[in-house]
Parts: sequence; C-alpha cells; structure tokens
Amino acid sequence: MKALLIAAKAAIGFVWLVLLLNIVMPFPGKAAVALYIMTAFLFIMHGLQMLIFVGAFGDKITMSRWEKWSILVFGIFALLDIRRKHMT
Repeated sequence: MKALLIAAKAAIGFVWLVLLLNIVMPFPGKAAVALYIMTAFLFIMHGLQMLIFVGAFGDKITMSRWEKWSILVFGIFALLDIRRKHMT
C-alpha cells in the first residue's frame, strides 16, 4: 500500500508540475486555457479537502504543518497516508 501511495503522489506531483509549467510558459492554443481551468479546479478541490479535514480532525489528531499542506498538494493520497500513519 505504501508503494502505491508513493506512486500516486509522484503522479499528482507530475500533474502539478505540468499545470504550474503552463502558468510560467503557456502551452500553445486552447490547451493553455484548459490547463488554467484544471489548475483552478484542482487547487479549489484540494483546498476544500484540506479545510474540511483539518476542521473535522485537527483537534483530534496532531498533524505536522507538512501533513496539513500535503493535503493541498496531494489530495486524497495525502489523506490516505495520514490515515495510515495515525490509525495503526
């Protein structure tokens, strides 16, 4: 399970790399616009996940700052990793 989480985080990291690269050096044509929309959507969804999780469980478990911010970057895969760490 840990190897799958690492692979999933690497894949999400690559997605973020492409999305942020599009902001710095936009891709040609309509691809740039589509990637801007995907960037905003991914940022909003992961931000909501972070806010909901920290709001619901922030006082019940102790999380480091990196764990809180990793939810913003890796989304559900960070949540699965935090669950694995704190539930076992």
